[in-house]
Parts: sequence; structure tokens; C-alpha cells
Amino acid sequence: MAVSPSEETIVVVTDSSQLYQITMSSAELGKQQGEQTYFEFLAQSFHSGQVTGLDVCLRKPLVATCSNDRSVRIWNYETCNLELYKEFAEEAFSIALHPSGLYICVGFSDKLRLMNLLIDDIRTFKEFPIRGCKECAFSHGGHFFAAVNSTIISIYSSTTFENVSNLKGHNGKVRSVVWSADDSKIVSCGMDGAVYEWDSYSGKRIGESVLKSCSYSGVTIAPDGKNTYAVGSDKSIKEIQDSQILRDVSSDDVTFTTVALSHSGRMLFCGTSAGTLRSIKFPLTNPGEWQEYQGHGKQIVKMKVTFDDLYLITVSEDSTIMMWKIQDREGRTIKREKDVGWAEEILITKSDLEEKNSTMQELLQRVEELRMENDYQLRLKDMNYNDKIKELTEKFIQEMESLKTKNQVLKTDKDKEEAKHEEKTAQLMEKQSNEVRELESANNQKLMLEYEKYQELQTRSMRMQEDYEKQLAELEDRSNKAQQELEEHYNSKLEEKNQQLEQAMDESRQNQKEYEETRRQIEEDADREILDIKNKYERRLRDEKEANSRLKGETGILTKKFTSLEKEIDGHKEEIKKSQTEVVKLNGVIANLQKDILGLKKEIQERDETIQDKEKRIYDLKKKNQELEKFKFVLDYKIKELKKQIEPREADIKAMKEQIQEMESELERFHKQNTQLELNITELRQKLKATDKEMHVERQKVRDVEAVVKRFKTDLHNCVAFIQEPKVLKDSIKALYTKYVQEDVTETATGDAEIQNEYSRQREHLERSVASLRKKLAKDSEIHRADNVRIMQENVSLIKEINDLRKELKIVRVKNHDLEAALGLHRKNNKDVSQLLQSVTSQNKNAMMEEDLKEKGKIIDIQRMEIKKLRSHVEDLEMTVQRPGSGQRLPPMQPV
Repeated sequence: MAVSPSEETIVVVTDSSQLYQITMSSAELGKQQGEQTYFEFLAQSFHSGQVTGLDVCLRKPLVATCSNDRSVRIWNYETCNLELYKEFAEEAFSIALHPSGLYICVGFSDKLRLMNLLIDDIRTFKEFPIRGCKECAFSHGGHFFAAVNSTIISIYSSTTFENVSNLKGHNGKVRSVVWSADDSKIVSCGMDGAVYEWDSYSGKRIGESVLKSCSYSGVTIAPDGKNTYAVGSDKSIKEIQDSQILRDVSSDDVTFTTVALSHSGRMLFCGTSAGTLRSIKFPLTNPGEWQEYQGHGKQIVKMKVTFDDLYLITVSEDSTIMMWKIQDREGRTIKREKDVGWAEEILITKSDLEEKNSTMQELLQRVEELRMENDYQLRLKDMNYNDKIKELTEKFIQEMESLKTKNQVLKTDKDKEEAKHEEKTAQLMEKQSNEVRELESANNQKLMLEYEKYQELQTRSMRMQEDYEKQLAELEDRSNKAQQELEEHYNSKLEEKNQQLEQAMDESRQNQKEYEETRRQIEEDADREILDIKNKYERRLRDEKEANSRLKGETGILTKKFTSLEKEIDGHKEEIKKSQTEVVKLNGVIANLQKDILGLKKEIQERDETIQDKEKRIYDLKKKNQELEKFKFVLDYKIKELKKQIEPREADIKAMKEQIQEMESELERFHKQNTQLELNITELRQKLKATDKEMHVERQKVRDVEAVVKRFKTDLHNCVAFIQEPKVLKDSIKALYTKYVQEDVTETATGDAEIQNEYSRQREHLERSVASLRKKLAKDSEIHRADNVRIMQENVSLIKEINDLRKELKIVRVKNHDLEAALGLHRKNNKDVSQLLQSVTSQNKNAMMEEDLKEKGKIIDIQRMEIKKLRSHVEDLEMTVQRPGSGQRLPPMQPV
């Protein structure tokens, strides 16, 4: 709610986006008369819901809109007025305006209706069975219109109302339909990511551009019909030509909702989901350039450019309609052709015309009757006004005479006050002259006293010069300076006093001038006011006579003027009282000035006393100054000596600080090296532990094998003793078999498991070394070289261990061979033994030592292949690191 500055009208905003007003006078009159007063629209009614449709007329400056509030409105964008307005029972989803401005096509929730725009109404004359039509558009010639039915675009004739063709091809809802400038093409876009071009006469599809990742919401076509511009959910604008996307300009994370191209083909506009409008540089560039304007509070739904390219109309979900003036960067607009004007035709039915003609005749008759009645009433009022004017003139003459007498009385009072004021000013001038003389004499005496003191100081200084020549030279300069300063100080004070006296004189003169000016102004104002009042009343009398002769009916005006005259008279009386109060104030100011003069005299006396006190303090300070100078000389000498002692110590401190910083940096470096060495040591210790464990395991294996071989030898030697007893020999051999073969099977199984564990350990060990190499590749080159040398040494040690193991294997094979040879010698002597051994070997070959050794050899060969692979991998890593050639050479691999 808001109230006008004059407090005559109240403006109210409602939750339905409407502005109402009411005048306070009408509300008060309604209360007095017992009638109800109602609010009226401030300008016109507005949409209270989301605006869903928008279209612009070709031959008239009209804009058509429809909204969720079930209303259809026709606006004039030149006068910014609401031309027509009508509410319906169903919601309107889309609207199209005929180029002639006489028809509209509105898509409701139940049907599509074609309506006439009459002079004061919107009437339906044709309905089409299309439910929830979200888009409709007239052709530029007006002979066709297109309506969207979900995924189908239907084209109807606006003269025969026949369905000319149906355009089928979209898989999703159609969001926008646009006719080309020559009406030969129709361009449509939908939520299925397709932009199609149709031949409006044949109904065939002549072009397509499908992008399923984008849901299009708006499309427009260039005036030449070659290029198409579309916007959608992928936050970009696309330029399409010959069914191909020429340019794809991004919007910087803002979704474009609609697009419009001027009819001249030189300006391109886009609306966004944030409610902003963007004027994009045309032709398009990548990346795009634009200017952004904030207008709406929510998403822009529709956008149209007027056919003269002067205005851009936008509607939004916030139920507002905005009109933008189109200008170039220099602020120039496109000039319209003066020969082409707007169409002024309107539609009206015959019955409405006849009704209006009849009402016109009745109104004319009523006007004539009212004229006769008004003439009679005016004559009666003229008689009454003439009587009242006579009475007012008599009153006015009486008041003029009374004012003249009052003016004379005021003049006499003014003369008396002038005489009093002149006497007071003369007295003040005499007092001021006497005070100035007294001040001058007093200041001269003080100057003489100061001069005598100055001479005494000079004599004292001459005496001091004889005793202390060096010190007095400095003191004389200081004393002379101090004396000069005192003289300047007292001279400045004298000048200040003189200035104050001159100011007092000037103030008195100014007061006298102000009094004279006020007196003169009062006289002039009184004379002027008298003349103005005479002129005003004479003019008003003439005006009233002329007004009464012309209008003969304005009774209230004279009463108001009479009251205003009374107010002016009262105002003049108040002004006279104010002038009297001002005179009293001036007298008070004069009294205050006298008090100020007395205060200044007292201040002069007090300052004289302070001057004497300061002279005494100056003498005391001079003595203290001499003593302080002595102390200063001594302290300066001590300071110089201390500085000489401090300087070498400061240099030592700086050098020590630099050494400390260097030592701190070295400490940090040593800490880093220590941490690195500790890591290396821990790794080496872990590797040593692993190798020690492996050595213990291998040694234990060798010991176990040797013990088995010794036991086998002793048992076999015992069996040889029974050579001549075949049964006992057979039993002993069977016992040997049961004793050693089964144990060998378990031992071989355990041996295989241990070999696998050893293989996995060695493999893990080598993989760890490779992983450590990979991690250390990112370090410095020196650390890499050291790591590589260490790895090579470890490889050498491993190869040595492998060679040692091979040697041990050879020894074991030789021992086994000796055993076999020994058995072979016995077999030559006894065929039964050889047959028994062959049967044993044929029954269980895995139990033989030779087979066991062969399997171990295979495992060793596999490990050797793995070692070769790891070595090749290490060499590749060294090549990538570009390691320099090491001085050591690896020992050659010994064959198995």
C-alpha cells in the first residue's frame, strides 16, 4: 500500500498482481452519504498467472497474450494500453494473431477456437477439435494457420477452415512452429531433439537435424529462409543450414529457453531460464559475444520482435510482459517508412451498430434537455452572485481603511525606535573610543617595562661573556632568538587586540547598517504589500466579474477566495507581529554586545598577569637549559664511546648468525641423509634376514639328504651281507623299500612344497627390489645410481648362491651315481637283484632319487628363466634411467 504525497489517493497491490486506487475525498463523501466506495484499477488489469502465449500483429501495433488465469488480452504496444480483455471458462495455452489484426486463434484445453476481435468484445465464430494446443501460428499472408496436436502439426485454411495437411515426424511434443517470410516453409522443433523443415504446400519434409541429447524449446528462421537458429536444454544456440549444424555457440552454463530474429535479419535475441535477455552478436561467432539485460524474475517463455523491428516483446513465468526498445550501439533505432501507416479498421456487428446509434440519439436528446435546465440555473445563480459581490466589495473597502490606519501607527512606532537606536549607538561609540585610548596607554607602559628588562639582560650577558666566552656565544644567540620571539609574540598579541577592537567597531557598524536596512525593507515591504493587495483585489474583482459573466455557475470558487483573503489578512497580521519581535531581538543583541565588551576588558587584564608569570618561568627555564646542555655534552661523549664498543660486537653477532643459519641448513641436510640411510639400512637388514633364513633352510635340506644317504648306504651294506641268502636278501630289500621309498614319497612331496616356497620367496624378494627401483626412479640421479649399484651387487650375490646350489646339486648327483654304480656292480653278480630293482622302479618311478633330482633340476631351470626375465627388466629400467656403466662385471652363468 502507498499514499500519494498530496494524500489524496491510495494505491494498493494485491496478491493477484493487480494495482488498485481510491481517492480519499470520494471515500469521505461515501461515508457521509452512507454509500460504499470501491477501488478502481490504477491503469488497467494485468495477468495474474503464468503467461503461456504471445503473438504480434503485422498491420496494427497490437500484441496478443494468454495466461493460466483463463484470460486473453490484446495490448497496444505504442500507447501501452489494454485494448481488449476477456475471461473464459478454460485455460488458454497458445495464441496467434492474424496479420490484419481482426482475428485471433486461441488453443484451449478442450478445443482450438478462431475468434473475431470486435470493437469491445472477443467472440468465437469457429471451433476445431484439437485438445490442449500448445503452439499455433498464422502465416504471414494470413491465408493459413498451423496448430500443434501433441506430435502432429495440422495446417488449416483461414478462409475455408479445411485441414490442408498434417505434418507427422516428431517423436516428442512439438515446442515451437515458425513460418518462413514467403510462407513456403514451416520450421518446427520438439522435445525429441529434432528440427524439421516442411514444405507448407505439399506437406513433405525437406530438411532435418536430429540431436537426441538436446530437448529443443525454441526455433526461428532467417528472412531468406536458408538458416535456422534453435535453442534447447544443452545450454547452446545452434545455426542449422541444409540439415547440418554450422555453429554451436555455448551460453556459459545458462539454458536458453526461446530465440527470436529481427525481420531485417541483423539482430538475434535469446531468453534464458534465469529471466535474463541476451542480445547476441550476429552473424554468430564461436565463442559467442553478447550483452545481457536483467528483466524478468523467472524463465522467459515467449519472445517476439515487432514487424517494424522497433520493439521486442517478452513474457515470463512471473506473469509479466516486458517491452524492450531495440537500438544499435550508438542508440539509433530503425526508421519506419512514412508512407506505410497502421491499419485503422475494426470489426463491429450490425446489431451493435444499431444499438449504439439509438443510444446516441437518446443521449443527444438528453444533452439538449440538460442545456435548457443549465441555462435556467445559471441565470438564477447570476442574480445571487451579483448580490454577494456587492457585499464583498463593501467589506473589502472597510478592511482597506483599517489597514491604512494600522500602517500609520506602525510608522510612528518605527520613528520612535529609530531615535532610540541612534542614541544608543552614539553612546556605544564614545565608550569604545575611551576604551581604545586606555588600552593603547596600558600597552605603551608594558612596552617600556619590557624594554628596561631587555637592557638589564644585556648587561648581565656582558658580565657572563667575560667568564665563559664559548658558552656565552651560544647563549647569546638563544637569548636573542627568545627575545625576538617574545617581541613578536607581544606584537602579535597587540595586533590581535587591535583587530578585535576593529572587529567590534565593524560589528557595531554592521548592526547599524542592518538596522537601517531592516527599517528600509519594512517600509518598502509595507508599501509593496499595500500596492500588491490593491492590485490583487482589483484584479480579482475584474476576474470575478468576468468569471461570473462567462461561467455563471461557480459559487464555491468565490467562497474559497474569500476564505483565502481572510487567511492573507491574518498572515499580514502575523508578519507585523514578527517584525515587532525582531526589533526586540535586536535590542537584546545590543545588550549582549555590551556584555562582550566588558568580558574582553577582563580578559586583557588576566592576560597581562599571565604574561608576567611566563616571564618568570622563562628566566627559570634558561637556567635549567644551561645545566641540561652540560649534561648533554657529557652524555654525547659517553654515547660515542659505547657505539665504538658496540660496532665490533654487532659484526660478530652477524657473523655468528650467518654461521648458525649455515649450520641449520647443514643439519637439515644431514637429517635428510640420515633418514635416507636409515631406510636403506632397514631394507638391507630385511634382505639379510631373508637370505639368512633361506641359507638355514638350504643347509638343513642338505643335512637331511646327507643323513638319508648315509642311512641308505649302511642299510644297503647290511643287505649285501645276505647275497647268498636270497630270501633274506629279498626281505631286507623289501624292508629297505618300505623304509625309504615311502619316506622318499613324503620327502619328495615336502621337498616340492619347500622348493615352491623358496621360489615364491625369491620371486617376492626380486619383486620387492623391482618395486623399490620403480619408487626411486623419481628421486635424484645420484640416489638412482647408488640404488642401481646396490641392486647389481645383490644380483651378484644371488647368482653366486645359485652357482653354489648347482655345485651342491652336482655333488649330490655324483653321490647318487656312485650309489647306482655300486648297485650296478652287485646286479652283474646276481640277476635276481636286478630284476627286483627293475620291478620296483617299474611299480613306482617317483620314488627314485634320479627322478627326484630331475624334477629339482626342472624347478631350478624355471627359476633361472625367471631370473633372466628379472635381469632383462632391471636392464630396461637402467636404460630408462641412463645409468653409467659399472666397473664390476657379473660372473658367467654356469651350466647345469
